[in-house]
Amino acid sequence: MTQNILILEKRDEKRDTEKLEDMEFQIFRMRENLFEIAKKWEVVAIDQTMQEQWVILYKYDDGVQCQVMLNECETAYTGQWDFCIQATYTDTNTIHINDIKGPVNKGYGSVCMSYLQQMAEQKNIQFLTGDLVKRDWNHINRLIAFYEKHHFQVSVNEETKSGYIIWNPQY
Repeated sequence: MTQNILILEKRDEKRDTEKLEDMEFQIFRMRENLFEIAKKWEVVAIDQTMQEQWVILYKYDDGVQCQVMLNECETAYTGQWDFCIQATYTDTNTIHINDIKGPVNKGYGSVCMSYLQQMAEQKNIQFLTGDLVKRDWNHINRLIAFYEKHHFQVSVNEETKSGYIIWNPQY
């Protein structure tokens, strides 16, 4: 029995050591990536995904178009984002999401969407909108769940394979 406990303790110790080494490496990479990203973009946050992966958030915003971009801190920054939400200001009250690009199920979309919503609130933007289009239909259920998780109202027309999303922080 004591031998089993010792084996379990060693496994836990090994796992904790590996986790600490991984975190140290991410912090090192974060520092390097942050320096490179800040040369070209406005860095807005350093955050963690639900899987405890460190990411750097940065943006482009010229008042006509905006992008919320993300780079993870496990690899070197190569001049290209790992995840991006691209949007357009359609009027003084609305930002329209044109596209969301990047890998799924890593938590990147949630981190970027939360920041886009914060940015909209800070700028007194009343609505975030977007379209669901035919090319989205092979993953429409995942999209609906994602938008609803972020408090969007989602309207879907199964017949035309189209839809619309809207977020209003007042509701």
